[in-house]
Amino acid sequence: MKIVIVGAGEVGSHLARMLSGSGHDITVVDSDAKQLEAISEVSDVVTIEGDPATFATLKRASVRKADLVIAVHQEENINILSAMLAKQTGAKKAIARIDNNEYLEPGNREVFLGMGIDYLFYPEKTAAEEVINLLGHTATTDYMDFSGGRMSLVVFRPSAESPLVARSMLEIAPDPAQLNYRIVAIARGEETIIPHGDDKVYVGDTVYVVSPAEFVHEVQGLSGRKAFDIRSMMILGGSRIGVQIASALQEHIDIKLVEYKSDEAYRLAELLDKTLIINADGRNIDAMMEEGINRMDAFVAVTSRAETNILTAMLAKKLGVKKVIAEVENLNYIALAESIGIDTVINKKLLTASNIYRFTMTTDVQAVKILTGTSAEVLEFIVKPGSPATHAPIRDLGFPAQATIGGIVRGGRVVMAVGDTQIVAYDRVVVFTKPEAKAHVGKFFN
Repeated sequence: MKIVIVGAGEVGSHLARMLSGSGHDITVVDSDAKQLEAISEVSDVVTIEGDPATFATLKRASVRKADLVIAVHQEENINILSAMLAKQTGAKKAIARIDNNEYLEPGNREVFLGMGIDYLFYPEKTAAEEVINLLGHTATTDYMDFSGGRMSLVVFRPSAESPLVARSMLEIAPDPAQLNYRIVAIARGEETIIPHGDDKVYVGDTVYVVSPAEFVHEVQGLSGRKAFDIRSMMILGGSRIGVQIASALQEHIDIKLVEYKSDEAYRLAELLDKTLIINADGRNIDAMMEEGINRMDAFVAVTSRAETNILTAMLAKKLGVKKVIAEVENLNYIALAESIGIDTVINKKLLTASNIYRFTMTTDVQAVKILTGTSAEVLEFIVKPGSPATHAPIRDLGFPAQATIGGIVRGGRVVMAVGDTQIVAYDRVVVFTKPEAKAHVGKFFN
């Protein structure tokens, strides 16, 4: 697939590295020569220097031959204009990053469709929705619904009280067909394991489980941790993410939002009428203690600095806050953040990549989740008639060893995948895959 990426910033650079490694023909367009040079050093891409909101630059990038144009420039107006021009000059599909929630409201989105832009995505809104979702599942470190909520991916780190600890897959499930869930992966340090009979679960692991929605509560209990209701929360950082979280939850939860800049704190006080805005430095332990960080049910750090978010989240965890979430945009810091006990790390680049990646697949992919803390992904495919996956039971398909089928939604019914399960056309299949198997997996359902 020929893909043109507009914008060589953090998001564009991450997408270039990810997609160039998947065999696509990638061109990156930006007016910043230094950023383009940096991308060229780490990715196999063609770079075009110039204003991406002009016909001349887009022509040099051959957007008329592009299968997909991804506009992720730091300037929203450039994204909208370049995506529109690309589509009008022949690109098959164009998608654009935006920074304005108003554009996504009913009726407004259709205006952009009329301009030729196929899809708009707002990373900060996606990140805020991710946090809100996680706050509703307090025993997990990550959570995602598939097939309209019929099937779920539950991710947790088991405590010593977990019934899974020190037990092999065979001991946990002598007959997998009798279980209401399926363990599809275990992350241990930098290793991701697709578990088989003798593989065991240990404290410190991250466990990935697929389950029908009605058994999610049972699966969360496997973590050995009790779910609880969040009644009070502190948010560090008046960023777009922080504001959206507070705006969505302030009617139901007592929220304190800590913002370092005084002028921004005054603005937020007018905007968020039911959130207590505190003008303080979140790195000041005395100030945070005075505001009652140790009495909070949840703490969410979403400043623009990963270091601040990690340190304050670590403090919150040490003081006994039960649910701690931190935004960490530096991918190199994610493993560190998770190793020191932060419950959940969110990363806008990975969330954006999840949103975009399904547009690059030739197979019918309904959802993609690129998992934080591991290079693995979870994908939801719709099985096409006559595809290889329908030719034999799962055990006889020759499915890659570095991938596994977790569950199947057939009509309104969820089927947990075992060896003798037969996949049929139009099934929705949830697959957990490591990077080396990703390109091969889609061929089974196409």
